[in-house]
Amino acid sequence: MAKVGYAPSPMSKPLWLLAELTYRCPLQCPYCSNPLEIAQYKDELTTEQWISVLQQARRMGAAQLGFSGGEPLVRPDLEILIAEARRLGYYSNLITSGVGMDEARVAAFKEAGLDHIQISFQASDEDLNNYLGGSASFEHKYAMARVVKKYEYPMVLNIVIHRQNIDQIEDIIKMTIDLKADYVELASTQYYGWSKLNAAGLLPTREQLARAERIAHEYQDRMKGQMKILYVVPDYYENRPKACMNGWGSVFLTIAPDGSALPCHAARQLPGFTFPNVKTQSIESIWNDSDAFNRFRGDDWMQEPCRSCPEKGKDFGGCRCQAFMLTGDATQADPVCDKSPHHASLVTEVARMTAVSLAEVRAQPLVFRNLKNSRALSAKPTA
Repeated sequence: MAKVGYAPSPMSKPLWLLAELTYRCPLQCPYCSNPLEIAQYKDELTTEQWISVLQQARRMGAAQLGFSGGEPLVRPDLEILIAEARRLGYYSNLITSGVGMDEARVAAFKEAGLDHIQISFQASDEDLNNYLGGSASFEHKYAMARVVKKYEYPMVLNIVIHRQNIDQIEDIIKMTIDLKADYVELASTQYYGWSKLNAAGLLPTREQLARAERIAHEYQDRMKGQMKILYVVPDYYENRPKACMNGWGSVFLTIAPDGSALPCHAARQLPGFTFPNVKTQSIESIWNDSDAFNRFRGDDWMQEPCRSCPEKGKDFGGCRCQAFMLTGDATQADPVCDKSPHHASLVTEVARMTAVSLAEVRAQPLVFRNLKNSRALSAKPTA
């Protein structure tokens, strides 16, 4: 384990800042990556505290800034934060459902200096979109996507892909073409937070995945030069782990609504951590000196097979949160890797979950992301 006070390499800077402004959200997506305990987080940073975060991170080298949530549109000070980001020289991106936005607010974002807006859809079918989001939002999303295009923003659309909508993938892509998207992210569900809770109802079968990949690749070729389509398969079907966050504490810095500083948005679930807070510590101190950010830097923490693996400099052992969720030990190799002693167990579990028919899957209720369910889950005794 790296010691507190470990000095990051000169290249280790928080270049990408994710500002999770709030966990409040009008949607209830069952694959949300927010923590299950959203009901517990009420003490959001003030406008002045967020401005301080932006200023400190910029001095540390941050250049890319994402305004996220929850739904960042519920913050009435969003335009103020965007304007400060522009003054500081960030490239800023609003990651939104579009719910709560109108043309006047898009115009205000443009005036404040926002560079980029990404709108999410739940499906191309209105009924399914509204069911998954828990809100009659489809028509409004469509209208807002056209407004974003009107104001000459890059048209960036995000659609989370899973077992409930993967068979619509061609219709989804056709929807993005109709909206004249410049960039489309077909974001296969990764299993953290609420999506881990609902994994049995969201994980597609291998057959569904193969068909979706084929269709996505066909449209990538067809739309080349007109629209960029990114499609990544779920981690659970890979044989090598992703280089999660480009390495722990290497590039990405997430600030949660309550001011907690996280090496990734899912890190709260890891036991034995006390995550520092920007209310009481500087970002420089957090990034350079905190145990939480140094814990998995370098490779001293690694067990075998990662420690002697020639690929450890590429994938950094994979995702620490996924390793913990699937093995109970965050220092284990990510079980996605076929070198992991836990890989076979993951393959078996995936086969078990996907052996159930789609009709049976849809007959089982999903646990939607909302305060009522969060309170119920928080009240359950831990094992």
